Amino acid sequence: MTERQYHLHDGKKGAALTVRIIPRARKNEVAEILNDGTIKIRLVNAADDQNLNRNLQEFLAGVLQIPAGRIDVVAGLKGLDKLITVLDLDADALQERIIKKLS
Repeated sequence: MTERQYHLHDGKKGAALTVRIIPRARKNEVAEILNDGTIKIRLVNAADDQNLNRNLQEFLAGVLQIPAGRIDVVAGLKGLDKLITVLDLDADALQERIIKKLS
């Protein structure tokens, strides 16, 4: 039996959050944190807007005070419920920054 070869690498470090988008809002804002920890965010975009994910990333970048390139939508690309990863920011800092922006 031959010895199996492994290639290990460092993973990216950061935090994840779940987001529920409320489209067609009057303004972009963090609305509330639901009981399950989901962040409810109002965006002015329509639900079928092709730029919804990009605008969400840019809005979150402003809220979290980080570059938009460190935010990635990893699930829910076409829906209103999304899983977001935020690189180089731990969960405690992420939560603190979100809470500061609650409407």
